Amino acid sequence: MSGVVFDLKGRRALVTGANRGIGLATARLLAEAGARIAVHFHSDEVLAQEALAGLAGRDHCLLQADLADLEEARTLADRAADQLGGLDILVNNAGIYEPHDITALDPNEWRTAWQRTIDVNLHGPAMTIAAAIPYLEREGGGYIVNITSRGAFRGEPEAPAYGAAKAGLNSLGQSLALKLAPQGIHVLNVAPGYVMTDMTREYLVGAQGEAIRGQSPHGRVAQPEEIAQVVLLAVSGRADAMTGGIVDVNCASYLRP
Repeated sequence: MSGVVFDLKGRRALVTGANRGIGLATARLLAEAGARIAVHFHSDEVLAQEALAGLAGRDHCLLQADLADLEEARTLADRAADQLGGLDILVNNAGIYEPHDITALDPNEWRTAWQRTIDVNLHGPAMTIAAAIPYLEREGGGYIVNITSRGAFRGEPEAPAYGAAKAGLNSLGQSLALKLAPQGIHVLNVAPGYVMTDMTREYLVGAQGEAIRGQSPHGRVAQPEEIAQVVLLAVSGRADAMTGGIVDVNCASYLRP
């Protein structure tokens, strides 16, 4: 989007999982556009402090929370609004991908893997959204962007809870786009394919890397900054008609009907 200037001065954004990958790229772009950022992280405070220090502008803040703990997820928006003086944008980016073979795990292992994946990738974002809505309403409207996955459509045979959670997040976002429209709140889902991040690096640089890149006719995967550009457009006020949509960003590696 070279040459296009986005002005988010005065806007306040909570970005979950903002200490690395897509979340970090998004926090950087929003900060460059003038927004103040609440950088959420789960466990790596050193990395989070580095992310915070690298943001353009000033008066950003750092917030730790385990989104698998639904009470922590519920209070995250309150803490962000308290630190920033309000909230205009919520980007639900944090997520986990943990392979869990339903044919190999015993029932207790399966239940544990399923529960944590669903909690972090769906229940946690849902609780954060619910707590954020009053702040967005107070400002006369705002934006919720959910980072989902192409796995919601093509399936995730090695991590079925991941695919199920992302499908649920898509559906939640679309439901809320309808429900929250009268309050002026816009909701968009962004569904990447493989993105070069810490979470996928072992796959992309390993033996599977060539095959993964070969899923795209361009022979590549996306970069975090490309996903962040879509988020920036979504919250810029210049493309509000996208609300309720699911934007695929997967290098044509999966084309859904």
